[in-house]
Amino acid sequence: MRVLSTELGAHVGARVTMAGWVHAKRELGAVSFLVLRDRTGLTQIVSGEPVELQPETVVELEGMVVAAAQAPGGVELHDPSFRVLSEPAEPVPLELRRPQLKETLPTILDLAPVALRHPRERAKFELAAASVGGFREALDRLGFTEISTPKIVGSATESGANVFRLDYFGRPAFLAQSPQFYKQVMVGVFERVYEVGPVFRAEPHDTGRHLAEYTSLDAELGFITDHFEVMAVVREAVSGMVDGIREHALGAMKLLEIELPQVPPDLPWLHFADTGVNDVDLAPADESRLCREHGEWLFVTGFPMAKRPFYTHPEPGRPEYSNSFDLLFRGMEIVTGGQRLHRYDDYVAAVDGNTAPYESYLQAFRYGMPPHGGFALGLERWTARLVGARNVRETTLFPRDLHRLAP
Repeated sequence: MRVLSTELGAHVGARVTMAGWVHAKRELGAVSFLVLRDRTGLTQIVSGEPVELQPETVVELEGMVVAAAQAPGGVELHDPSFRVLSEPAEPVPLELRRPQLKETLPTILDLAPVALRHPRERAKFELAAASVGGFREALDRLGFTEISTPKIVGSATESGANVFRLDYFGRPAFLAQSPQFYKQVMVGVFERVYEVGPVFRAEPHDTGRHLAEYTSLDAELGFITDHFEVMAVVREAVSGMVDGIREHALGAMKLLEIELPQVPPDLPWLHFADTGVNDVDLAPADESRLCREHGEWLFVTGFPMAKRPFYTHPEPGRPEYSNSFDLLFRGMEIVTGGQRLHRYDDYVAAVDGNTAPYESYLQAFRYGMPPHGGFALGLERWTARLVGARNVRETTLFPRDLHRLAP
């Protein structure tokens, strides 16, 4: 039976079988020291004979587990016997043995199939996976149902957003910018729904915070009074994501030397009219300034209707503003959400009577929908904020942007 690196401590004095990659190797006189990497971590291997194995050779081995304070995990393997499962066809183009990769980000992205093997690179995505698990657990606990919606759609979702057009058997179609229409429709079925999946934006901005494809954590809930009830669910979701990391990715957190945020019971909020911004949206500099002034978490509510999609509910008494919000985290917007329109006549007015492109979407409202709202959280931005990455591509598996379509 295969034993993993993190399990060795329970087998001191026994001979075990391990498998993984040769992460590093050095010779000290007649003794060879190898480091084996598997999915749980690193193990030091000590051999009294020369070992002719190149880095990234995949091996299976047997050896004696010996307590050794200087070794990773306090144990190492002695007297190994190796069986090679596969060998690199050529020298590895990255020095994975280094504590951190020294290559530039474009090089790391070009060589992602190998670069992602590095423990620190891998750890970022362990955090992301644990965050998604925590998101799901939090919403399941709140009575939400997970759904999966189409990514090829017949109409654009976000007014004004750039879309990827495609030929769908001779008909025009688009890659979905979000599951917005579908998750609203499904409020009429389940009342509370969420989805984790890719979304697509033909994003013209070549910045460290924009991608053409990213992972969106979406939720929608019915029978609300206003957007503040949606914000309360956002708080539970991000708290669940932090809990998910604490429960399932402590090793990754320690390796990356990150500090998890504290999620207070009530996240602070500020109306857009009080931000000091003389525009219809926040610029990145505004987001950074507001977090410096108000802390690492801040809801900004009441964005001008001029900047929000047509399905957004206006603020009662101040129709130039909306019942919507962004959540800023450590100086960057990671969540957008709000209350939606729920009456059919309001939708007809919002699209100036041109209901044809939205006919299937509007069926739900023609036959009765409760007051509802929801939000979307960008996973890559969330992870970037956690690890302090300057570019969201550092926390994106195989990023897609203006220039990158491979690997």
